[in-house]
Amino acid sequence: MAKKELDSVTKRAARQGLLVIIVAVITLEATAVLQYFYSRHILSEEATRRAEGQLAATELHIANVVDQVETAVRNSIWSVQQQINRPDSLAAITVRLVGSNPVICGSTVALVEKNLAPYSYEQEGNILTSTLATEEYDYKHQEWFVKPLELRGGYWSEPYFDEGGGNMLMTTYSIPVRDKKGRVAAVFTADISLDWLTELVGSVQVYPSAFSMVVSRAGQIMVCPAETLVMRHTVHDLAASSSDSSTFNSINRSMLSGHAGNTTFKFEGKVHYMFFDSVERTGWAMSIVIPHNEIYGNIERLGKIVSVLMLLGIAMITLILYHTIKSQHNLNQIEENKHKMEGELKVARGIQMSMIPKSFPPYPERGDVDMFAAVVPAKEVGGDLYDFYIRDSKLFFCIGDVSGKGVPASLVMAVSRSLFRTVSAHELSPQRIVTTMNDSMSDMNESNMFVTFFCGVLDLQNGHLRYCNAGHNAPVLVQEGGNAELAVVPNLPLGIMPGMSFEEQETDLECGTGLFMYTDGLNEAENPVHELFGEERMMQTLEAGLESRVLIDKMRNAVHAFADGAPQSDDLTMLYIRFMNSRKSEETERHLILHNDIQQIPQLAEFVEAVADLAHLDVGLTMSLNLALEEAVSNVIMYAYPKGSDGLVELEAIIRKGSMEFILSDNGTPFDPTAAPEADITLDVEDRPIGGLGIFLVRNIMDEVKYNRSDDGKNILSMTKKLA
Repeated sequence: MAKKELDSVTKRAARQGLLVIIVAVITLEATAVLQYFYSRHILSEEATRRAEGQLAATELHIANVVDQVETAVRNSIWSVQQQINRPDSLAAITVRLVGSNPVICGSTVALVEKNLAPYSYEQEGNILTSTLATEEYDYKHQEWFVKPLELRGGYWSEPYFDEGGGNMLMTTYSIPVRDKKGRVAAVFTADISLDWLTELVGSVQVYPSAFSMVVSRAGQIMVCPAETLVMRHTVHDLAASSSDSSTFNSINRSMLSGHAGNTTFKFEGKVHYMFFDSVERTGWAMSIVIPHNEIYGNIERLGKIVSVLMLLGIAMITLILYHTIKSQHNLNQIEENKHKMEGELKVARGIQMSMIPKSFPPYPERGDVDMFAAVVPAKEVGGDLYDFYIRDSKLFFCIGDVSGKGVPASLVMAVSRSLFRTVSAHELSPQRIVTTMNDSMSDMNESNMFVTFFCGVLDLQNGHLRYCNAGHNAPVLVQEGGNAELAVVPNLPLGIMPGMSFEEQETDLECGTGLFMYTDGLNEAENPVHELFGEERMMQTLEAGLESRVLIDKMRNAVHAFADGAPQSDDLTMLYIRFMNSRKSEETERHLILHNDIQQIPQLAEFVEAVADLAHLDVGLTMSLNLALEEAVSNVIMYAYPKGSDGLVELEAIIRKGSMEFILSDNGTPFDPTAAPEADITLDVEDRPIGGLGIFLVRNIMDEVKYNRSDDGKNILSMTKKLA
């Protein structure tokens, strides 16, 4: 009887062991699949953002050139109308048009009734004149002459190679001209070289193996990396020669119809991604082609490696299970299996703990910060997290608490910590770090788990702290004269809903002041009679002046003594940061983040007044600075981002001894305002060209104005004002 019971226990233990293995395999597999598809999603969004951004920037540049040409021609039409009955004077108009517009390389006034077409063109820095009314060249049957008469308006011709005048690849903008009686008397044109377009499109670099192409309204290839295709083939020829001609024809129809979009196709057996859009008024279409392997190559190779490792792991687990079942002949062996499982969970805990910093002091070479942290999971693995690192003399740190416990919470903890590292590596604002993390976690939060989170950036040069809270317990300022909770806006936890707004706050820490952060496993720790440790005991235990390790150990011992052996119900995590820089930098920094909404401009005035108060500026200088910054910020809000899109504008004020520097940055279209010509304020209002006054004001109010385009694609405008 005892043997039967023992066999029953053995079989039941074997089934339970098998069930545990299956759950572990499924969990690991699900985690790998989730990480794989989430990584693909991120890579796809990044590729789309890069391609669409490059298309938009290139199209804007082309549109600027088109606008210049069309405006120059329309501004000269009145001269043609005045001189239409004086053919000898028409050549002077074309010479003036070419000479005053560097982008225009040729121009003609081609009469309708007479066979007269004086032509001027630029060659090696000189403007030459000739005529298009020759026996070899019947201008009245040319596209640039016929189409504007048919359409009764401006028209951009198909690109062509001009062998008579410019000897270059060019296109022509032409527009009909009416005489004083309202009759169409001539066609006025402007030629532009397409060499600049080839250079512009060739500079587009989304990925190393990606390439760009521009085609005309008829499908003629204007710009392409393969020079043998330029002006010799059309996209229809490419479709006809492809094995996937139906897909190519569909792409061509969409692209030549003026539509924008993206699609995939196979070329030479390999998958490619195409992003395309039209260029307004010209009828051209631009596309960017990215090979599949350029976007997903690394993640697919990593996926294969992970799959092999997982198969090896499954094989190893299966082998362990086989030997476990085979060796389970008595209760002692069942107990042994129990110990094995506990050992595996300890390994899992070790893996989880390896994801967070655990070497203290973390920066022994630095004397400006003292910090220590401790994590005590309620189970073998938990959902609490903390992290920190230093970049550019700024300490980035966070602490969080995942709802729930055990393995699911540990997985969310791992994702949260990875997101913090990834996002904060490219961001300086805690608010933007938290917002980006929330949007990413909300999109993949099928388990409805959320994370309370506190994120901060401490400038180790001057003690200036910027922070953003997401539903977490308020940290405590540990300082001489009495401890106090840090003033925080609660906000919502991460992962509840995408698109949530989070408020950023800031303060300054004095030398010796500590910031104590914790999860609710501390204040909600219970003793055997279910009393809570509470905030009051916590505040009494915190003591200013103690080293971080000593303070954390003191708090941990206090909780342990209070619990008096009661089981721990929740994870307990503590992070203590003590600012120790007694030689603060003489710089003072303040930050302002706005959306590209002109309605937010009043916030700028409040920001400038606050900064001026810190620098003790008089009213006149404050008003001048506000005027200059309003011009600069308004320009970014109105023109940096495509119409209808949401973007951010960041303004940083740095107050130094003898100067103030304002750094304006955005992720919009590349634009260097310092390259704009000086506005001629001596001209009358009606003679003065539109624009230029804003940068004129900035240059005259500020002592130094610099612009650069950062490696991560930001416009950065630095404006410095010297102070007495």
